[in-house]
Amino acid sequence: RFPADGFLLLALLLYAPVGLCLLILRLFIGVHVFLVSCALPDSVLRRFIVRVMCSVLGLFVRQSDPRLRDVNVKVYIANHVTHFDHNIINLLTSCNTPALNGAPGFICWSRGFMELGVIGSRAELVDSLKVYSSHRGNPPLLLFPEEAATNGRAGLLRFSSWPFSILDMVQPVALQVQRPLITVSVADSSWITELLWTFFVPFTVYQVRWMPSVPRRAEELSEDFALRVQELLAMELGVVSTRLTAADKTEHMKRLRHTSLLPFAPASTLAARPRMPSSLTGAGSFAPEDLRITAMAQRVKEVLPHVPLEVIRTDLAQTNCVDTTIANLLEGRVPFFPESKEASADLPDPSTSQAAAASAVQGSIAVPSSKPATKQFAKSPVERHLSLQERKRALYDYARR
Repeated sequence: RFPADGFLLLALLLYAPVGLCLLILRLFIGVHVFLVSCALPDSVLRRFIVRVMCSVLGLFVRQSDPRLRDVNVKVYIANHVTHFDHNIINLLTSCNTPALNGAPGFICWSRGFMELGVIGSRAELVDSLKVYSSHRGNPPLLLFPEEAATNGRAGLLRFSSWPFSILDMVQPVALQVQRPLITVSVADSSWITELLWTFFVPFTVYQVRWMPSVPRRAEELSEDFALRVQELLAMELGVVSTRLTAADKTEHMKRLRHTSLLPFAPASTLAARPRMPSSLTGAGSFAPEDLRITAMAQRVKEVLPHVPLEVIRTDLAQTNCVDTTIANLLEGRVPFFPESKEASADLPDPSTSQAAAASAVQGSIAVPSSKPATKQFAKSPVERHLSLQERKRALYDYARR
């Protein structure tokens, strides 16, 4: 959450007393905003008053191309950045977002979600939303197909197909959020924590861009429709359209929590990272950025051993993300000539278990190797624990693929 730059961190420390005063003041003002939004009926006047009061809370909303908003469209599709995206877009136009997670009740209602009751499956949810959209007097639906919030800077999570099964016409909404001193969105953070940080910072700017409506093509499947809208939104936002899902993010956060609880060493040193080749560990001429790219390239190389290392490094320099590079290589976005087995045999092998997992990905039916990652039994308990984590990670990767 906090900036890595020393100057920004110092500015945050100097601003902290002012931020705490703003936080306390805005808590009282926020209660009034909530009461006003509950008392006034849904109308242009209510949205204007609440929008002005939200500016006192430090929430500024800007929209571009409002004329592109189609009044006949019943489904809005937006990327997900913060816990309050639906509230912000609701300041611009009347719309409802169904509550997908959490039990219905006062908290769900007070946060501005639409309660649908107990929904057993996605099919029942889609049927319920189809019935809702069939009534002409109901406001449009605002849906977030990513199903999980991201920082909005790297890429879009893979869109779920169920929001595109409701109607044959949707309107994408590109959402970007900016704020000074601290990051906009932090993974695994609760909405209450994010609300307090929103009141703490001087301001948060939401930029809403309306895009032209997108109809479903003839005989187009919902999955293809979702992928097409995802690509359009990614191009509008200038980010990558990934194939990572909300479940992948949940699994990643579970691993991070598990790593932070490991004994024997600080959490920052126990992330399951591949060991650097011996030829690089003593190379003092490498810059820290080169060493980081090399370490990331080795991780991609373990999963895709037939891809040349230079191709991996080139794409990593652009994406700065291991998962995105793997997705680009698997989906053919980055052209390359596969290496021969003789060439790949000369590369340094970070761990026997991970090499076995990589070979299993290539189509072999052998199970991951149960041999230890090191050739000798390590004397240090830290090294033994790291070896165990590498084997577990290889098993995870094999099971997922």
